[in-house]
Amino acid sequence: MTDSPFPPTVYQSFDIKTDPRKVAPRLKALRAELAAARLHGFLIPRADAHRGESVPPGEARLAYVTGFTGSAGLAFVGLKKAALFVDSRYTIQAPAETNPKLVTVVEITPATLVQKLSDFVPAGATIGYDPWLHTPAEIKDLNEKLKHGATLAPVGNLVDRIWTDRPGAPVSPVEFLGHDRAGKSSADKLAELRKMLGDDNVDAAVLTLPESICWLFNMRGRDVPNTPFVLGFAIVPRKGKPTLFLDKAKINAELKKGLKGLAAVADAKTMVAALRRLGATDKRVLLDPATCPIAIVDAIKGVSDAVIVEKRDPVLLPKARKNAVEIDGMKTAQRRDAVAMAKFLCWFDSEAPKGKLTEIEIVTALEAFRREEPTLADLSFDTIAGAGPNGASNHYRVDRKTNRTLKAGELMLVDSGGQYLSGTTDITRTLFTGKATAEQKDRFTRVLKGMIAISMARFPKGTSGAQIDVLARQFLWQDGVTYNHGTGHGVGHFLSVHEGPAGISSRYTTPLESGMILSNEPGYYQEGAYGIRTENLVLVVESPVGLGKFLEFETLTLTPIDLRLVDEKLLTEAERAWLNAYHKRVWKEIGPLLKGEVKAWLKEATRRI
Repeated sequence: MTDSPFPPTVYQSFDIKTDPRKVAPRLKALRAELAAARLHGFLIPRADAHRGESVPPGEARLAYVTGFTGSAGLAFVGLKKAALFVDSRYTIQAPAETNPKLVTVVEITPATLVQKLSDFVPAGATIGYDPWLHTPAEIKDLNEKLKHGATLAPVGNLVDRIWTDRPGAPVSPVEFLGHDRAGKSSADKLAELRKMLGDDNVDAAVLTLPESICWLFNMRGRDVPNTPFVLGFAIVPRKGKPTLFLDKAKINAELKKGLKGLAAVADAKTMVAALRRLGATDKRVLLDPATCPIAIVDAIKGVSDAVIVEKRDPVLLPKARKNAVEIDGMKTAQRRDAVAMAKFLCWFDSEAPKGKLTEIEIVTALEAFRREEPTLADLSFDTIAGAGPNGASNHYRVDRKTNRTLKAGELMLVDSGGQYLSGTTDITRTLFTGKATAEQKDRFTRVLKGMIAISMARFPKGTSGAQIDVLARQFLWQDGVTYNHGTGHGVGHFLSVHEGPAGISSRYTTPLESGMILSNEPGYYQEGAYGIRTENLVLVVESPVGLGKFLEFETLTLTPIDLRLVDEKLLTEAERAWLNAYHKRVWKEIGPLLKGEVKAWLKEATRRI
């Protein structure tokens, strides 16, 4: 690595987080626990009880046992066999992080998981699971579809028994957003939620997702990396005051003051007893079967005839519809991020052709430019900086072992984002380093055409992201290639960079609504060679045409797209016009915020084609 002119990173570490050599002794220890418990296997999900994409260090059980650090996955450890089930994003990363001689890596989709899991389960096996880490929907699916007479048994977490130095639960300060940032009071949000509960004839809702709880009570924390979450649970009755259940160490005078008049707060260790009391009243209780731990269901139903109403978390959709203050905050965040990106890209253009930059130095530089903005609170995820062939791994994370020097002429894929006090950003750019092949330009342009097609889309109300996903893929499909990830996901307001319930892929069937903010990020990946992805954030808005019955997208991201990688012959006049108009807007909004060589760089980067 070259001597860096930038300070060390604050928000991202390059430490090697896994060691395949540790897989064998940990499997051995876990199998001893299996034998002692008279079990034939144990399930280890990536998730914690809150289903977050980021988990505290003490909840990273999948990484502890298998070495795999991706954000989604499931391991099965049997007395003789072990398997790690991952989706297509991690088929390169997973074998590199685990010990593939001891753990078989299996690519799955949600539809094929149980079938492929059955291949590793002995006939008549009893498989243990932690009921705080699995949902009713997951356990029901496994019970119905597992083959060979296998049965599931809720047990304590066997991984915790062998994890002797397991980190404790996180405790971080809690802050409450004022109206100038939240745009709606917590009291108003609770009133709307209670009305929804009344419409559904529900007596209470149990909330387990931190993004829902944080949004509902206008609070944020730092319990997990990259996402300003306060980890906890909530019971919201239709009548009466809600109760938040948090780690006892978080409960202080400041927290109680922020919740005064809104909610009671209690030690998380008392929640099971509260759930049992709720169940004993034979109430109708709303739970989200896709996200709620089955332990909560058991606590409610174990002592009563309470009726469990299975329905999607009622906060998700209102949260996804950003109000005017949230939208303004998100736009502010994109402008601040665009300034940092312009400085970074100008620096990159001057240094990359020298062939000496490493991935770590690139990540370090980008964070340094972002940290010049005082409202930056964190990164929204670990920056993905893939040089050459590393760019083909969708969720590549550089560490000191994988760190690669970017060679002049290679493509560089950088996917990054910031958590600003005003909002959350997520942007991907594929960078030019002095040379590109005709094939690379073709693929880059086809990806760009797909991104522009989504950006220009106009669609009737009621349309879902699943219905427009093909718009982004059509130009790659025409040439017989595609990409194995969604085209877009929801983005929260100073919350999770990946938020439901809407997005752009075949799995997102929730209709798009005005106020939703999504990513727009088609890509192309050639394993062992390079990766290409172009990503902007877009806001769903009412269309000026269609008599109030149509929607369209407003692009929020304000960073140039590298014109040196565009094959202009592949662009239609409409696409060329969109690209020119986009760059004109970038120059108009960001140019006045820059000076000197960076401003001159932006002027050239946004030139008309």
